[in-house]
Amino acid sequence: MKPVISSIEIENRVVVAKYQRLMVGAKVVLVEKASGRQLSETLTRVASPVPVGALRIRLPDAVRPGTYFLKAFNGHGEDAAQSADFDIG
Repeated sequence: MKPVISSIEIENRVVVAKYQRLMVGAKVVLVEKASGRQLSETLTRVASPVPVGALRIRLPDAVRPGTYFLKAFNGHGEDAAQSADFDIG
């Protein structure tokens, strides 16, 4: 079964995303939809050995309002999952 990033919530410039079937070591990064630019300062790794959980990404001040999505890469750097688009205001 394919990994999934679901349920995106944003509060106080912190993105909380629930995931399923992402393995330990997977990388998740915020991507600006309009440009496709990955915001490396938002990169986080899945640390839990359990393939179901949630991760938190604190948004730096440089992140401007717009439409974004989260993209996950497995331990080999291959695309693993992508969230639905969401807006940061």
